[in-house]
Amino acid sequence: MGAMTLTEKILARHAGRAHVGPGENIWVNVDVLMTHDVCGPGTISIFKKQFGERAKVWDREKVVVIPDHYIFTQDTHAHRNVDILREFVREQELPYFYDVGTERYKGVCHIALPEEGHTRPGEVLFGTDSHTCTAGAFGEFATGIGNTDAALIMGIGKLWVKVPPTMKFVFEGSLPPYLMAKDLILWIIGDIGVDGATYKAIEFAGDGVYSLSMEERMTLCNMVIEAGGKNGVVAPDQVTEEFVRSKTRRPFEPVHNDPDAKYDSVKVYRSQDLEPVVAKPHSPDNRALVREVAGTALDRAYIGSCTGGKLTDFRASARILKGRQVKIDTFIVPATTEVMKGLSTETVDGENLLSIFQKAGARISEGASCAACLGGPADTFGRLNRSEVCISTTSRNFPGRMGSRTAQVYLASPYTVAASAVTGRITDPREFIG
Repeated sequence: MGAMTLTEKILARHAGRAHVGPGENIWVNVDVLMTHDVCGPGTISIFKKQFGERAKVWDREKVVVIPDHYIFTQDTHAHRNVDILREFVREQELPYFYDVGTERYKGVCHIALPEEGHTRPGEVLFGTDSHTCTAGAFGEFATGIGNTDAALIMGIGKLWVKVPPTMKFVFEGSLPPYLMAKDLILWIIGDIGVDGATYKAIEFAGDGVYSLSMEERMTLCNMVIEAGGKNGVVAPDQVTEEFVRSKTRRPFEPVHNDPDAKYDSVKVYRSQDLEPVVAKPHSPDNRALVREVAGTALDRAYIGSCTGGKLTDFRASARILKGRQVKIDTFIVPATTEVMKGLSTETVDGENLLSIFQKAGARISEGASCAACLGGPADTFGRLNRSEVCISTTSRNFPGRMGSRTAQVYLASPYTVAASAVTGRITDPREFIG
């Protein structure tokens, strides 16, 4: 049998096959299915139509339900969506429901999943959200699916999948202190375009990747979908295994590439040659060096979302904001309740993050959620207004993505966003970090 990549080996294992190759169609057994308040009601409706009103999900222990998108709002339709989730969870007696307004509430699904131990090396995770690929950071196959596919999994625990070829991106050498994972993934997307990895796996490797924390690896995999990727993945190492074992006692079996695995393509970057970058409006592949657009006037800065609302992102932002004042409206939106608590306990130079942000004049969200990243109802926290120019740690900058269709969004790392918040214009973080 031929050698296989990490993605191919995981899929082969879950198909009960000794070998699979790119382009093959296989039935894959699923370890975890995640859904939330936007797509959950549609998935539930299709499940009941196809399997019956009284049908039971294939495995209660493998379904995770996390309301997170449109939750802190007065919108009655959004409330009804969460009510549908609650009714279904009660009917099915599902144990992993992180309901808003309860002690179990978590926040953004993609960050809540690893916090609660639902992301494990060697497994297969599907979710009704395109950024489900975030979990590939844990050495598993994770990807977003539609409601119909999710309903099928709910009923039979399997999905018909085409095996993707793997593109490999290697970052040689340690990262300069002013770069973050967001810069790396924006480099890649800028190089290959928003369709450059369509239905392909993207694997990240090299010293520059393995020196990253789990949260930073999550940022890399999170934005694979912005290049059209099927899944993103980082081969598991000791950092991965220690993190996962700190979150769950469930057993898992890591998978690694065969030494002679065949890749669709391999691109190597020298980490020291890279600079801070942004994605200009209105596409994640509209890349520019920060120094090329430095001085662009801004109306607001936004630090949050599954891409940029983790503790690592806030620690980075606080390094620059400490002892300084923001010149524009700056929004701090923790991805989960655990991250929210961390703002009070994590410190930079002896001062907790919450204090740093408050003294800097930033506006801090009262709840953990997707908030303005997906626009949403008019009362969504931090929603962009007409013609505003925003710099953001989020994943997408399409017209209307964060609110008004006439607003402009620049995507950047937490370092670059924080530096820009201080000056009120797009600013290279190297002005603050050597």
